[in-house]
Amino acid sequence: MNEISKSVEVHLGRQGRLVIPAALRRSLGFEAGDALIARQEEGRLVLEKAETIKLRLKARFSQVPKDRSLVDELIAERREEAKREDAE
Repeated sequence: MNEISKSVEVHLGRQGRLVIPAALRRSLGFEAGDALIARQEEGRLVLEKAETIKLRLKARFSQVPKDRSLVDELIAERREEAKREDAE
């Protein structure tokens, strides 16, 4: 499936059901029974497999050293913000 043919018109059914054409499903690796994550992004509907999202996040944070805890840093930031808000 080339880039141009990835744009296809689909119709929304009465109960909000949407059929993804077979060629597009194959191109995306979607199979019957797959759970997809749906989100709105800049006025668009985006459907992705959870595994695809996990792989993207792993790649995004792959440069973070193993001994660095982003969770601990976030908690520390939130506590500092709370202290500042209490002081106001």
